[in-house]
Formats: sequence, C-alpha cells, structure tokens
Amino acid sequence: MTTVFDLSLLAYEPPGWGKVLLVGFMRSIQLAAGGYLLGILIGIAGAAGKLYGNKVVRDLFEIYTVVIRAVPELVLMLLFYYVGTDLLSRASTAMGFGSVDIDGLTAGILVIGLVQGGYATEVFRGAILAVPRGQTEAAHAFGMSPAQVLRRVTLPAMTPHALPGMANLWMIATKDTALLAVIGFSELTLVTRQAAGATQHYIMFFLAAGVLYLALTLVSNVALRRFERYARRGLVSTR
Repeated sequence: MTTVFDLSLLAYEPPGWGKVLLVGFMRSIQLAAGGYLLGILIGIAGAAGKLYGNKVVRDLFEIYTVVIRAVPELVLMLLFYYVGTDLLSRASTAMGFGSVDIDGLTAGILVIGLVQGGYATEVFRGAILAVPRGQTEAAHAFGMSPAQVLRRVTLPAMTPHALPGMANLWMIATKDTALLAVIGFSELTLVTRQAAGATQHYIMFFLAAGVLYLALTLVSNVALRRFERYARRGLVSTR
C-alpha cells in the first residue's frame, strides 16, 4: 500500500518530479509577468483612448472592456487563442508572409495580456480621473505637449491611485495561468496534474503546487507594499 506522502517523488532529480514542478512554476511566472506587462500597456492606451480619444476610439475601447468583463475568462482565453492565432495566420498569409507559427509562451502572454488589458483600462481610467485637474492644467500652461503631460505628470500622479487595483490584477494574472492548462500550456497546474496522474499521489502534488502559488503570492505582497510606499512618498495620508 502506497503512502499519501512520498516526499522522494518531490526530489529534484529523477525519479522525483521536483525539477518538472519548478520548471512549470517558472513558466507560470513568465506567463503571468509577460501578460501583466502587456495588460499594463493595453490599459494605459485604453484609458487614454476612453478619456481623450474621439468617439470612434472611445466606443471601440468601451466595447473591448465590456466584453472582457462580461465573458468568463476561460472562454476569452479559448477564444483569443484559437480564433486569434487563426486570424493572425490568415492575415499573414494574405499579405504574402506565409502562416505564422506562434510558440506557446508568446500565445499565453498574448492571451493573458488581452484579458488583463480590459480590467487595467478601467483601473487606469479611474486613477487618471483621481489626479487633480490643476496639475495637468499647470503642465499645459508651461507649454508641455499632451504626450509630455501624460508622461511627466499624469502617469506619475495616477500611480498611487492605480496601485491597489493593479496589485489585485497581478494576483489574478498569477492564477489565470492555471486556466491555460486547458489549452495545453505546460505550466505549473498542467505538470502537477501530469505528475499526480503518473504517480497516483494527487494530494501531495497538488499541495506542493499550492505551496508554490502561496509563496509567489506572499513574495508579491511584500514587493507590492514596498512599491506602494515608495509611490506614495510625499502624499498626505488620509488614515
């Protein structure tokens, strides 16, 4: 009779699965970080478009954010992965470049980034609206262009207001990587399921995966709190 916890199976070297789990964990971090950064870029562009763009731009970003928030994330990921990569390949072929073969890591980052971007757009939009209007008016009075105002005044001033929401989005990004296992990405959840299925030690391997996710969350919380204190330096506390 096999024991519930056979720690030798978590060893780094074969026949242990420790190396496989750590590689899957690092892949999950890559997917989360890449998708999160892409989501930030989309969010900044989306917030600027919804606040300062013309009617067409505002309507397009409004449709994008409504769809992202209304449709379940797993459905969005399946849609973006299968439909998005197919459309990209067709467009590339039509332009004479041939079919596009997107590797799993790039596709995963794009999928998570598109989902994150919809939520980040609303976070940044609210943060920009929280910036006192007098600061941007003063920047315009000094002769700054709209791009300079955005880079030198609006983005730094909105950061403290956006950080709580963006911190939550980072946590969501780390958990969204597990959804990519359905598509077949070899991240932590998928390799954990493979290891558990091969050894029949489901409890031990999924507990090990949970510990890795928890460790990532705790480290992220410490880093985000320090960055928030740095971003809020000089601001008057409301507590």
